[in-house]
Amino acid sequence: MHGTNLGTLLRTCDAVGACLAVPPFRWVDEALARGNTLRRPSCVHRVGDPLGWLAAERASGSRVVGVELADEAVRLADLRVADRRTVMVLGHESTGIPGEALDLLDCAVEIPMVGTGHSLNVAVAGSLVLYKLAGLT
Repeated sequence: MHGTNLGTLLRTCDAVGACLAVPPFRWVDEALARGNTLRRPSCVHRVGDPLGWLAAERASGSRVVGVELADEAVRLADLRVADRRTVMVLGHESTGIPGEALDLLDCAVEIPMVGTGHSLNVAVAGSLVLYKLAGLT
């Protein structure tokens, strides 16, 4: 599940001019290193209290967008480009975004799928949404 996802997502963040915020779990540094092929240091923030950090970001005016299947989710094609500081929230590949974090979202975005899979790899899903938010699609 960790594999190269974080490092891959970090490369996408770099490509669109975004930073990556990660929890302080022991496996994070190794996971970042596995998929990161960037030659220069990247913008990574270690967040000790993810829910508190997310609440503070929202309170300070950031738009909080979660990549999640939800009744009120907007389709990726209908997601508007970020017009202010925006935080994208990704959950666990099999369990999604925790309920307490869902309550902090301004909107949820879903990525339509026509195949038989239930979800995309988290790095792929995150990359698609990052490019859309950055207006690069």
